[in-house]
Amino acid sequence: MDRFLSNAVNRIDAKGRVSVPAHFRSVVQKRGYSELYALRALDIPALDVGGLDLLDRYEERIAREDPFLQAADDMSFFIHGDGAFLKLDQDGRITVNDFIREHTGISTDVAFVGRGNFFQIWEPERLKAYGAEARARLLKLRQAAASRIAGETG
Repeated sequence: MDRFLSNAVNRIDAKGRVSVPAHFRSVVQKRGYSELYALRALDIPALDVGGLDLLDRYEERIAREDPFLQAADDMSFFIHGDGAFLKLDQDGRITVNDFIREHTGISTDVAFVGRGNFFQIWEPERLKAYGAEARARLLKLRQAAASRIAGETG
């Protein structure tokens, strides 16, 4: 398996480090990431973390923009200037620095959430609330689709 799947919560140690879940470390190793790059998610208090392929995905989007428009400039600032490299130590831990704490609100525990080609870092209670909101949105979509189908066949 070479995707970031599932979730885990780990405690920050006395030196401000947290262990990245073993499965995630395995994916990092399989993909040959020597460093992890973290971006602040735009609309949620989480960090998107991945290898340089995460940057590639965003850069492909920027390349489709007119380089003279503000949107391209804003995207470049967000991707290239507002992220941070995270180093995994020999024991598979990262340091929970101010960059992480300020955006996420993390204090004692870190939630890691698989998102396929990348993973996210969350404060556990904020993740729990977001998960409930996401499930409610999906349920609403399912119910709307069921109503639409029932109306078409009824």
